[in-house]
Amino acid sequence: MFKKILVPVDPAEPGFAQEALSKAAQMARDYGAKIHLTAVSPEVQSFVATQLPDGWQKRTFDQTMVILDKIKGDLDLPDDAVDSVVKMGSVYHEIIEEAEASGCDLVLMTSHKPGLSTYFIGSNAAHVVRHAPCSVMVLRG
Repeated sequence: MFKKILVPVDPAEPGFAQEALSKAAQMARDYGAKIHLTAVSPEVQSFVATQLPDGWQKRTFDQTMVILDKIKGDLDLPDDAVDSVVKMGSVYHEIIEEAEASGCDLVLMTSHKPGLSTYFIGSNAAHVVRHAPCSVMVLRG
């Protein structure tokens, strides 16, 4: 069974990952898996960044860590069973890179319901499915 599960969390919509978090927590309890929470803040173009107040990036990082820490506490798992990281960049690229760098053997994520622009599964989920270095389970949101 899977030993390290990456669960992406959208810091703008943390509740959307709830089903994936519940399934990952159950796998952690049943099989001794570890959970690796990953949040990605989208990259801001340099021109836009110059227009933002000083320290906005650190505040965003800190606020996102608070969200992940709350999720970690809500999972009701031992501290060593869950870790977290905040990345900045392209969502699917950072998820793929983090899955490889952290040695995850499963990415467990939720996808938005399809629309015309994404057709079957959300564009981030589709990219992760196609390019992840490990198994990917996508739950329909």
